[in-house]
Amino acid sequence: MIRHISIRWEDRELAAAIHYPDSYGKENKKYPVIVICHGFVGTKVGINRLFVKASKELSLEECVIVRFDYAGCGESEGDYGQSCIDDWISQTQSVISHSLGVEHIDREQLVLIGHSLGGAVALLTATRDQRVKRLVLWSAVGHPFKDITAIVGEERLEVLKESGEFDYQGYSLRENFIESLKKYHPLKLVSKFNGDVLLIHGTADEEISVNHCYNYYYAFRTRKQGICDKRIINGANHTFSSGAAYSQLIHETKQWIGQRHTLAI
Repeated sequence: MIRHISIRWEDRELAAAIHYPDSYGKENKKYPVIVICHGFVGTKVGINRLFVKASKELSLEECVIVRFDYAGCGESEGDYGQSCIDDWISQTQSVISHSLGVEHIDREQLVLIGHSLGGAVALLTATRDQRVKRLVLWSAVGHPFKDITAIVGEERLEVLKESGEFDYQGYSLRENFIESLKKYHPLKLVSKFNGDVLLIHGTADEEISVNHCYNYYYAFRTRKQGICDKRIINGANHTFSSGAAYSQLIHETKQWIGQRHTLAI
């Protein structure tokens, strides 16, 4: 079952969808909740419906899934180009608050899945919010400013200097947006999150280097608490678009989340 809702953030409405397992409401049990954070200029649907398909698959594992559009993306209100990383963290926390208020939810079993820039945002949120118990990072950005600049093209930064904004795929990105990317260095903050982490990256990622996965892995492994596992998918691109890559992505994610939930019980 899927329910489409709006979640309030400041004076805007964030569009979201909740996927429930078939047993929801029929059994006297509590369910883990998974919140999916999309990436740069993305939506809760995802390229090739990545997040829709993943949510359906994960709901089969007796989890409640919440996917949402950041402000100014997809069906959410707002102007994405005027926002910044602090806004995305705050929006993620608003979605977490709503998700934990859903009936029959196990408040001690909250997982964030973050893809690309959403991976960095998920990690940054987890370092601030103890309600996040586990992280799954797909193709996660490691250096927000450097990685996003490489995607949009450095020449657009010159346009930004001249006019205070530049166009990228129809989004008017402003100085506040770009400056916020310079502010955060997620790899330096991993020690602030003590929960378990799963990293998944493809060797053929054309946007975010698979090297980030290894860098995150070694950084997370230095912590005194929490485990970190990594899965490298041979030939997978940034959005795991091939059938084989997607199947492996979902298999590894479902298996890991299922094991961690069993251990927590």
